[in-house]
Amino acid sequence: MTIDLTQQAIHAALNGEWEQAKQFNTELLADDPHDINALNRLARAYSELNDLENARKTATKVLEIDSFNQIAQKALDRWKGLKQTIKHGTKPTPASVFLEEPGKTKILQLINLGSTDILCQLDAGDEVTINAHGHLITLCTQDGKLVGKFPDVFSRHLKSLISHGNEYRAYVRSANKTDVSVIVRETKRSPELKDIASFSSERRDFISIPDKD
Repeated sequence: MTIDLTQQAIHAALNGEWEQAKQFNTELLADDPHDINALNRLARAYSELNDLENARKTATKVLEIDSFNQIAQKALDRWKGLKQTIKHGTKPTPASVFLEEPGKTKILQLINLGSTDILCQLDAGDEVTINAHGHLITLCTQDGKLVGKFPDVFSRHLKSLISHGNEYRAYVRSANKTDVSVIVRETKRSPELKDIASFSSERRDFISIPDKD
């Protein structure tokens, strides 16, 4: 029964069904108040439901049981000083977006990061928009707040691919106040680039792209 309820709690979280996630984890904690995994999941559910007071209280309970629990420590650090969560309009993200595919995905650290208030709201799986305007490609939340920028060399490479008709999406892989990692995924390949991978699997990051007529 507990195993089934745990799987339901995890499934609800993966699908962004936070009210159900809260209910399932609360039921698990009724049987075992020291279930650290359920407490961490419940804290996340509270935060997604814009209830930071209970999110903090629940994460604090985790640290009372396990003072070195990194999940709870990072969550409390992310929520520090916030009065409420800022929803960016992101939809639940399938776990499959994190799967790396040779030639089709690339993991990068962003530069020129946005404000701490914005970075503190980011969670793994949040989709960020790719804005290929100007010298560098910028990444923004769904409501237009700056998250960061791609390094210059990668920006030029991706802009070239996009100009040939390829399409891409980007998702937060990890984030804190000083560091944001994203995974960029090719979602459409132009017929003229049908035999050209977006990203090299070798140490050199990029591949040669024919000039656009």
